[in-house]
Amino acid sequence: MRAVIIGAVRADPAVREVTTPTAPAGGVVVRVMATGMCRSDWHAWAGHDEIAFPHVPGHELAGVVVEVGAQVDRWRVGDRVTVPFVCGCGRCQWCRTGQAQVCPDQQQPGFTHWGSFAEYVVLHAADTNLVAIPEQVDFATAASLGCRFATAYRALFGRARVIEDEWVTVVGAGGVGLSTVMIARALGAQVVAVDRNPQALAAASALGAHHTLRADGVDIPAAVAELTGGGSHITVDAVGSEQTCADAILSLRRRGRHVQVGLLPPVDGHPRVPMSRVIGWELDLLGSHGMAAVDYPAMLALIEQGALQPQRLIERTIGLDEAAALLPGFDQATVAGITVIDPTR
Repeated sequence: MRAVIIGAVRADPAVREVTTPTAPAGGVVVRVMATGMCRSDWHAWAGHDEIAFPHVPGHELAGVVVEVGAQVDRWRVGDRVTVPFVCGCGRCQWCRTGQAQVCPDQQQPGFTHWGSFAEYVVLHAADTNLVAIPEQVDFATAASLGCRFATAYRALFGRARVIEDEWVTVVGAGGVGLSTVMIARALGAQVVAVDRNPQALAAASALGAHHTLRADGVDIPAAVAELTGGGSHITVDAVGSEQTCADAILSLRRRGRHVQVGLLPPVDGHPRVPMSRVIGWELDLLGSHGMAAVDYPAMLALIEQGALQPQRLIERTIGLDEAAALLPGFDQATVAGITVIDPTR
């Protein structure tokens, strides 16, 4: 099969012919019909995750089951499927209680094993992790759910527990940030979107953000406080840096809730967070790490009803060769939406 191969940390990715995988016990092989390119893939390329080289990135995917391993009961060849980017083991107490996103023995395609920037990918513990794609949802839309959209949905609905008419400030209007804007509006919240990219802010406005703030040279917490009458009820850092995390936390009103979605690479050991504000204002800091397969049906129902339209977030579709060229600079990409890879191109 053709796959994007990374030979070492920060090495130039290249598309190469490699051996097509076989299904392990409990798992399946999926022919990849679409896969998203995400900032998390860049983190893996940059060496911020412990991965073995050579490596194939990619963790947001949708496709068709082409091989089923022993001990798989629920899935057959030809099934249209997607999968959360965090795949649980299916055996531990967390998986058994529907919390596979925090499984201590989790698998993550594109991190713990070869991922979906390829024509085929292995997925483990299929009966726990696979999600059937409704016929009316296309592969590109389904692939866009696996990391950013599902994470945004759980961040607001499952973690922050947003209430209608609350203010939600989203820092970063890339794929996960725009997903958060769309979902917040669907749940009845008032939204402020923050980004440096005017195109991203325009996209956020088109998705229903009530206010947008360009992050260059602006005191974001002061601007949010003025717009929201004292600060946001909920903030989401959809980027992952000291600055964006601090701006989000300092944009909260007293007793507000912050959800950290963007990965924070270590800076001098650990990123610095304004904890004095957290303590003094009794703020809640919440992590959000994807969403388990058992929680997908409620989100998919809203997509089928048209209340959520993740397909609107797809900005462009590219092939494997272009993906290999784009990955090293993806942390600086000014993409106002989701980039989807079609490995069949």
